[in-house]
Amino acid sequence: MQDVVEKVYEQVVARNRGEAEFHQAVREVLESLDPVIAKHPHYADNALLERIVEPERQIIFRVPWVDDAGTVHVNRGFRIEFNSALGPYKGGLRFHPSVNAGIIKFLGFEQIFKNALTNQGIGGGKGGADFDPHGRSEGEIMRFCQSFMTELARHIGPATDVPAGDIGVGGREIGYLFGQYKRLRNAYDAGVLTGKGLAWGGSLARTEATGYGTVLFAASMLATKGQSLEGKKVAVSGAGNVAIYAIEKAQQLGAVPITFSDSSGYVVDEAGVDLDLLKQVKEVERGRVKDYVERRPGARLVTKGRPWDVPVDVALPCATQNELDGDNAATLLRGGCAVVAEGANMPSTPEAVEAFQSAGILYAPGKASNAGGVATSALEMEQNAGRTRWDFATADAKLTAIMADIHDSCVAAAEEYGRPGDYVLGANAAGFTRVADVMIAHGIV
Repeated sequence: MQDVVEKVYEQVVARNRGEAEFHQAVREVLESLDPVIAKHPHYADNALLERIVEPERQIIFRVPWVDDAGTVHVNRGFRIEFNSALGPYKGGLRFHPSVNAGIIKFLGFEQIFKNALTNQGIGGGKGGADFDPHGRSEGEIMRFCQSFMTELARHIGPATDVPAGDIGVGGREIGYLFGQYKRLRNAYDAGVLTGKGLAWGGSLARTEATGYGTVLFAASMLATKGQSLEGKKVAVSGAGNVAIYAIEKAQQLGAVPITFSDSSGYVVDEAGVDLDLLKQVKEVERGRVKDYVERRPGARLVTKGRPWDVPVDVALPCATQNELDGDNAATLLRGGCAVVAEGANMPSTPEAVEAFQSAGILYAPGKASNAGGVATSALEMEQNAGRTRWDFATADAKLTAIMADIHDSCVAAAEEYGRPGDYVLGANAAGFTRVADVMIAHGIV
């Protein structure tokens, strides 16, 4: 890295000790900005780089709640309002035992550039709590969400900060959070959260958007080589919304997804995933992937290893950060994988990314390929502001157009800075310059 960029990175590590995921996210962006800073040295003036890696606001709070047995529990809640240059902070809430300040900072930092790529006028933020909803009753989850929102409500609003869902926060949790916000504010502010139910301000295509968008981005990359997804075998990790709807869109485009996973292992279904059965197990029954195998002849559950052990043409990591390491990448490449599009946030380790780029395959970082979710959240905000609702075809068409624009922006930026086909540089450069130009216009704030 150039001296100025290296200095900024060292300051980040010194100020945020022990936050490995945040360090990783910052380094990945800063390293790729070398040619941008070399061509436009004014981006290093007035401590712009130092400002963009420092959150505008960090909120940490106590979340006390009572379980069904009457026992009091205390969790920790977070909201990192990272950058509002382009619009109100926008980013999901994650409820998972692994949540800490470093993970929320990494997610919020990624969100800045992802949101910039959508061109939808939204800034970057993220939040969550170290609460595990698995195994909890409906009443326990409701009480936790109400306690969490009791503190969060004072920090958010349609023109300030608009949270959405993430791991552990789906439509049920958004409903409880919105109900408590409405109660506290005595106002029906539909635009304060996205991912809402259709009956109370939600948008069609929002549930499908992240998974759909990931596959659409992969299809756009293949199109640059004169290819399509037709007939290609696909490995997918995860079994939540992103994975399920990545599988659905891949099937619509003629591909054959053959894996999905959860914490108990991964399923291999060589005949192609039975999407209806997967939805029944995960969305209706809230079951485990083993329940799919018990009802699907020919499918098998593998409890050791990763989905990346299966030879495929396309890999879509849709579970969580750093799930695909250097060894997994080498296995994928040996198996003939030629396309990787990230559905999760930073699911590939630096070693995996280096392996993909060294091999010259088509590799898309999550800030570009999984931006469909937040893009459709912005479309939900637009519908809420206009008190209107679009049909599925309209919302899906807008999502498709946005993903095509993100892809083309990445391609153009990579070419501008001398590395054609480098989607990492393209995504980081395109997102960074959009935010940096506006930060300069706003002055030192």
